[in-house]
Amino acid sequence: MKLDKQILEEKIREYRTFKSCSESTLMGLCETTEADITQKEMVKLACGFAGGMGGTFDEGTCGAVTGALMANGIINDDPAEIKANAKEIFNAFKEEYGTVRCDIISKNGEDKSPCVDCCVFIANKVADLLDK
Repeated sequence: MKLDKQILEEKIREYRTFKSCSESTLMGLCETTEADITQKEMVKLACGFAGGMGGTFDEGTCGAVTGALMANGIINDDPAEIKANAKEIFNAFKEEYGTVRCDIISKNGEDKSPCVDCCVFIANKVADLLDK
């Protein structure tokens, strides 16, 4: 499945102005792939992962990663592929940013300037995996 990365990025950047990283990444990926899930369902699914899972920041994984992992599971039908992709998604993000912890990336939520780029980066990784 080939995704239009420009459309994907535009959706994520738009959503990130008023949604969390987990919501923006999940919604951007699912909408670009035309997944069978509503916006309301995506928001309910992803909102608890905002701010490093429930706003814990220093105890939780970046919402961009969790949003990407959720989208990977929704978009794919093969459990083995979902698991393999999940590992690649996690490792690619950690390699790029040096961590998956929200508090380190966002300075405990005080500096969210890197957040949208984190969302776009990992969504593009998912797009690449879907294109294999």
